[in-house]
Amino acid sequence: MPLFRIEHKLEHIKEVSFKLEREIQRLTEQNLQILLRINFIRSEFSLNNFRIDTLAFDPETKAFVIIEYKRDKTFSVIDQGYAYLSLMLNNKADFILEYNESQNQSLKRLDVDWTQSKVIFVAPFFTTYQREAINFKDLPIELWEVKKFENDTLSFEQLQKASAKESIKTISRSDDTVEAVSKEVKVYTEQDHLQKVDFETRELFENVKDRLLNMDDNITVQPKKQTIGFKVDNNIFCDVVLQGKGLKIYLNLKSGDLQDQKKVTRDVSNVGHWGNGAYEIKLTDLEDIDYILSLLKQSLRKNKA
Repeated sequence: MPLFRIEHKLEHIKEVSFKLEREIQRLTEQNLQILLRINFIRSEFSLNNFRIDTLAFDPETKAFVIIEYKRDKTFSVIDQGYAYLSLMLNNKADFILEYNESQNQSLKRLDVDWTQSKVIFVAPFFTTYQREAINFKDLPIELWEVKKFENDTLSFEQLQKASAKESIKTISRSDDTVEAVSKEVKVYTEQDHLQKVDFETRELFENVKDRLLNMDDNITVQPKKQTIGFKVDNNIFCDVVLQGKGLKIYLNLKSGDLQDQKKVTRDVSNVGHWGNGAYEIKLTDLEDIDYILSLLKQSLRKNKA
């Protein structure tokens, strides 16, 4: 994606190359919270003849994240990704020990949701073959393209999967590592949430989802174990929890940051709940949907970079 500076006429800003993988790694590790909303654990974590470039932890999903950096194009996304996941699942105690020593905390094995483990590859460019390789609906691997420009500007963008319907399990029978990891790691989809609720709740969610996506062209949907998150510029601005009857929507705003004249939200900043933010909305119908969307727009504006 070319960048332009607006002067009297557009001035093209040229992309410049990273000299070393280490430069990409350093920039990412120093800005993990801003870029990926996850916590840095360890750089160059070595175990069983493997070396993980960056080990991180996602406090929202309570899962480990492995990050690998690439400047060349000759690597297999599937093979390397599943090899790292297999390493993690077969050596859980070592990962927990590394977390505890680096964070000075006491994380236990049951505190980690191993089903939401994932691998992230970061590179300036991915080939068509690599892009197509991630096109499975339940693949615990993400590709992020990072580009540097001559005016000290950086872009960091996730490559979105197409509307994939095929499962990685279709190829797992021919690969022991993929099959073993797939039994323990679960990538959640919207369908996982929708199949647990009645028709009315599914219809209500689809209606709310369509309205949310129409708010901004950059909004993406991120299903997780307990919630379906809606992201803008890599920030989740609201989470939806599907219930037996209706929805709970959580606005990713701090307590006091929301203008709610009708008092339809509840402050849950001191209450345990799924999702991000301090405000909860219970929704069972579309009667007041326009007003609720105005509240969601507040969160969208606050979380948009």
